[in-house]
Amino acid sequence: MAHPERSAERDAAVDAMLAHVPFDGWTRKALAMGLADIGQPEDDADLLFPLGAADMVATFCDLTDRRMEEAAAALTETRLSKRVKAVIALRFAALQPHKEAVRRALGVFALPGNARTAAGCTARTVDSIWYAAGDRSSDFSWYTKRAILTGVYAASLLYWLRDNSEDDAETLAFVDRRLAGVARFGQLTARFKPRFPLGAHA
Repeated sequence: MAHPERSAERDAAVDAMLAHVPFDGWTRKALAMGLADIGQPEDDADLLFPLGAADMVATFCDLTDRRMEEAAAALTETRLSKRVKAVIALRFAALQPHKEAVRRALGVFALPGNARTAAGCTARTVDSIWYAAGDRSSDFSWYTKRAILTGVYAASLLYWLRDNSEDDAETLAFVDRRLAGVARFGQLTARFKPRFPLGAHA
């Protein structure tokens, strides 16, 4: 899963434009205004993000992933399921000041031409959550864990966008319920694994 182009200039530009996204969306106008705020030429907008809004949003997602992993390094929780929830909590806390930018980002990704970019960003974020939580599996569980967490994270993100509770308390309770459901699913599939080993055919 290739990440978008990374550079300090692109990261700084995304950070700067976030204040304008709630009003102007993920647009060249918002980017140019952000660049002006940090003393950069507005003409750099086309050079930094030649692919437009989807490229800006993909960089925003990638930057959030990287910062989430850095913040997760300080976690002391040892149980993997608890660490997954803690990493998601860190992500939502960091995004709290930019909730409208996230909502508008989902609008950009909802456009038909951006479906592939959206899927790539989601896959990278889910992988980043597992990695930040300490999962280093490389067997078949790598795929199943990420497929399951994709559903949990996507549902939790939509819930978070509507959540006005203090410190995202209702969203984190929702995450708890979803992860508990996943745990029961995992126990069920583990019970059937000896009967249906990988590679077996009907």
